Amino acid sequence: MTLTVLTPEKATTIADVSSVLLPGSSGQFQVLKGHAPLISSLTQGVVRYVQEGKTQELEVDGGVVRVERDEISITIEQ
Repeated sequence: MTLTVLTPEKATTIADVSSVLLPGSSGQFQVLKGHAPLISSLTQGVVRYVQEGKTQELEVDGGVVRVERDEISITIEQ
């Protein structure tokens, strides 16, 4: 899967993530390969993603996530 993080300053693409854990406005949820398409709002919290077996973290103040065809796009304010 490919994760793209969009901020007002730049866009960063992170390739080959195996999972992404997101702070959704209705609670935390995880996206794995083959996840159904969705759009969700995010609350303040931590986005955790696994890349090459290592968990990485990104703090967010809120935003929106879009998942489609193993591509995850997060638009956030940092």
